[in-house]
Amino acid sequence: MSQKVDRTGERTLAVVTKPDKAPEGLLEKVTADDVNIGLGYVCVRNRIGDESYEEARMEEARLFDSHPLLSKINKSIVGVPVLAQKLVQIQATSIGRSLPDIVKNINGKLNQNVEDMKKLPQNLTTMSEAVIAFMRVLSSAKESLKKILVRGEFEEYVEAEMHCTARLADKLNDFSKELQHRSDNYSAKEKFLMEEISVLQETKAIGLPNFLPRAAFLTVLQRKVKEVSDIPIDFVQMVWSYIEEVVVKVVSFHADAYPQLQNSIRRATHNLILKVKDKSVERVKEIVEMEKLADYTCNPEYTSIWNDLMTQQNNFLTSIADATNEKKFTFAEYGEINVHHLRQYQLVVVEQAFDMKMRLTAYWKIVLKRLVDSLGLHLLYSIQNLINKEMEQEIIHELMGLDGGVIGRLLEEPPSVSSKREKLNKSISLLKKSKEVMARIMDRIAAHGDCSE
Repeated sequence: MSQKVDRTGERTLAVVTKPDKAPEGLLEKVTADDVNIGLGYVCVRNRIGDESYEEARMEEARLFDSHPLLSKINKSIVGVPVLAQKLVQIQATSIGRSLPDIVKNINGKLNQNVEDMKKLPQNLTTMSEAVIAFMRVLSSAKESLKKILVRGEFEEYVEAEMHCTARLADKLNDFSKELQHRSDNYSAKEKFLMEEISVLQETKAIGLPNFLPRAAFLTVLQRKVKEVSDIPIDFVQMVWSYIEEVVVKVVSFHADAYPQLQNSIRRATHNLILKVKDKSVERVKEIVEMEKLADYTCNPEYTSIWNDLMTQQNNFLTSIADATNEKKFTFAEYGEINVHHLRQYQLVVVEQAFDMKMRLTAYWKIVLKRLVDSLGLHLLYSIQNLINKEMEQEIIHELMGLDGGVIGRLLEEPPSVSSKREKLNKSISLLKKSKEVMARIMDRIAAHGDCSE
């Protein structure tokens, strides 16, 4: 029957009871091992009737010493004491094989619990400890924000949205494309130069001819700036909304051990970003208004671009003057445009309008680049100022308040944290005791083969 659970017989110990009932051939059976009993045989005599343990052992010894057949069996495989010793040795061997894994599991669990205990926030008891803990949270959050918003180090976060320098660069590029796209749509090909002619007619005055009125140039420039003026404002609002999400996530992460701070930190961060956003929007409005105020640049590209564009003036005017020519003119900057509607105006007016259009085209390229550059630099400065100065001041002001404010709540450990701390302490204590017990057992097995504790 033992072969059903131990086919090789390696784990089987055969116990022969009542050997005096059939002693004939028993010696040969227990020594020949025809059925492959891996742990051998032990012959025993059980207690009979009301025999005590000691009486039974005495009768057992007498049986195996005096019986003509049983006395021939080796004394190392007879008797209940021998059986008991064998079972102890088997148990010790089995436990000895399992002990390393048991000890390993105990150590692993103990180390994990110790690490979990270290991650728990310090149990704060004084206001000074609470302030120190809060400043550590704020300091670590600021360092993380410097990494992802300023230095472009994103090893702390795997989410692409938290790789902030790259995402801000993407947003600035999208802003630049949107400005250009809106400007391209504004440049109508079907009514080419009509806006310029209309403005020139309304700004003319008594004076020398062939002078391009500056008021005309500024009027068209202001219209073009107004056409795109909402894009920079929408852009900075969108960027600061993104930055708010990042700051809230980072600060909340570093304050995760203190749930009592979470709502206040989110509120303080929201108020801070709201103030910064309002200041940023006002600054961007100023930048846009400055572009309306004057037509100025020291960039030599303006003159270079204007000169290149003006090289097409003669051909353009010739196509208008010659009524036999086609109604279309192919312009390098604008593609194919309709010129038929311009033949109703004096050539000098068209010439002035063309000159102003080319000046605007050259200058507008400078304006768009300047808007992108100005907003990019403004955001970089504002973000650094936010992290280095404004963030700390605002959050401390919000959370400290009178008599410690929210910081004082750090002295009240949340029930979830205290419960976890208590469980970990109990578990660590139990695991340490288990580790000591296992060490004693292993020492005893090594010395005596005894696993009892």
